[in-house]
Amino acid sequence: MKKKDIILRVENISKQYRLGVIGTGTLSHDINRWWHKIRGKEDPYLKVGESNDRTIKGKSDYVWALKDINFEVERGEVLGIIGKNGAGKSTLLKILSKVTTPSTGVIKSRGRIASLLEVGTGFNPELTGRENIYLNGAILGMTKAEINSKIDQIIDFSGCERYIDTPTKRYSSGMTVRLAFAVAAFLEPEILIIDEVLAVGDAEFQKKAIGKMQDISKGEGRTVLFVSHDMSTIKKLCKKVILLEHGTIKMIGDTDFIISEYLKVTHNSHINFPLETFDENLVVIDSYVANESFESVDLVGFNRDVKVVMCLESKGFRGSLIVEYKIYNYEDKILTTGSTYLMAEEVKIQEDGFFQIVCNFSNINYVPSKYFISIIVMDAIVESKCVILDKLLYFEVIKSEEYQIKKEFKSRLHGVHILPQYWSIQKL
Repeated sequence: MKKKDIILRVENISKQYRLGVIGTGTLSHDINRWWHKIRGKEDPYLKVGESNDRTIKGKSDYVWALKDINFEVERGEVLGIIGKNGAGKSTLLKILSKVTTPSTGVIKSRGRIASLLEVGTGFNPELTGRENIYLNGAILGMTKAEINSKIDQIIDFSGCERYIDTPTKRYSSGMTVRLAFAVAAFLEPEILIIDEVLAVGDAEFQKKAIGKMQDISKGEGRTVLFVSHDMSTIKKLCKKVILLEHGTIKMIGDTDFIISEYLKVTHNSHINFPLETFDENLVVIDSYVANESFESVDLVGFNRDVKVVMCLESKGFRGSLIVEYKIYNYEDKILTTGSTYLMAEEVKIQEDGFFQIVCNFSNINYVPSKYFISIIVMDAIVESKCVILDKLLYFEVIKSEEYQIKKEFKSRLHGVHILPQYWSIQKL
């Protein structure tokens, strides 16, 4: 059995931050703070909340941004790290990049580590792009000769040739990210750590960057740690994924499985209510994806009918509504959209009470996968938004008898829709 070539090992890493006040720096402000305190008023200079949402009681002065993190990464592996905002992803990358130190635990790594955490990280804004390339190379321990052998490739890949001798403080955020990524990728670190900054770049550069990361891991045998909310990019790049939740590792394993479990947690067929609305006179009581019997469902058979149900309560609202919907795939791309306005359907509420709005979809012919629905309810007269359900509804199209027949030929289907089709042949 081949021995694992472990290049990065994380053992019991935790990071704790103290909550509460931050020194004001002036005597007058400190006196003012004291005066508010003895009168029982809120600190006017409070920078960080005193409640700790990460603990059961919520009364601690400390919060664990990360707690007992353990994993290892092999040479040449691309490891994805996903999770909701505040899960601890960026904190973990900062610790691995040695930007901040852990409260407890040990990190064992082999080789140089380059990181791209935030726009402009590692760049001196007063230096030119060219000077920053040499600066970053020196930080990585490279000689001038080694940097010289790569500098033309870095400049060409970044697309910043015209501005390379201009101070980076005059660069746009997109230019800065392009140059920073090129520097990190071409200066050949053994471990490359990338946060979500690639989202700043345009679509063409993102495609180039993804291709380069694939080359780095497969062709050059280097290791990449990649954080993103874009599940399609994670799926393209990573074979293994860590799912962080509240500062701990909830799951680690196969990419497809982890992404599937993550999406199930973040999207449900039923919404957790009560839901915040823009109009107190119109309240959403419930909304869900349903079958023909109005039963809530997560799974929808290919080419079957499905309903989107929304239950509202009018508490003084009078007038007409426009209801819009959008259906997204897991890559966050809009596949279908529609509204009562486009279909010349009138939704009127003329009295208080409970109302049910139903949108019927016939023959859902999406390729088996996961999909999400957004709903917007607007006042038709002033066109102001009353309710927004932003991708809160979820359903998954699964194989049915019709789809199984098509799959007998072992062909791989691409795209999103399978259009109704009829085939024939005749001799000419």
